[in-house]
Amino acid sequence: MKIVETSLPGAVVLEPQVFGDARGFFYESYNKAKYAAAGIHAEFVQSNVSRSAQGVLRGLHYQWPNPQGKLVSVLEGEVYDVAVDVRRGSPTFGRWAGVMLSAENHRHFWIPEGYAHGFCVLSEFATFSYQCTALYDAKADAGIRWNDADIGVDWPISAPLLSDKDAKAPLLKDVAADRLPIFAA
Repeated sequence: MKIVETSLPGAVVLEPQVFGDARGFFYESYNKAKYAAAGIHAEFVQSNVSRSAQGVLRGLHYQWPNPQGKLVSVLEGEVYDVAVDVRRGSPTFGRWAGVMLSAENHRHFWIPEGYAHGFCVLSEFATFSYQCTALYDAKADAGIRWNDADIGVDWPISAPLLSDKDAKAPLLKDVAADRLPIFAA
């Protein structure tokens, strides 16, 4: 497994070793010992799968309190996936990192607790997998507007299909401090 650092501390891309031949392919999508050796000490308690059409943008989502770390990957199609540091007091607060995830590149993106997450679908459709470190908590559910100019995510689409919730999400500067995760050095 190859670990690719991003500009955000702890948010890493994981590239598994893929074994393939004319019959297809095989790879380990998760190995606790290998992830721990890479500094990811996560216990996954919830697994989600979503399917979205081309042009759909989901995010930027996070939970506070009760934050979720997420290990995400694409089972079919291709997405541009983004993590944003929304931890109060973090030296990288408001900064983002983006990666291409696809069924072909088999990459996984580890998004630690305290980061917002979103993705947009570039292929005709995408089937997206999330492994989460905390259960979904509707009372802790939160989000940041996908096109917040202060964050400046360089999305590869300009007019995404959004849910009402995502279209109405607040700008990061308008989120009350007690609704943001806390940076712990």
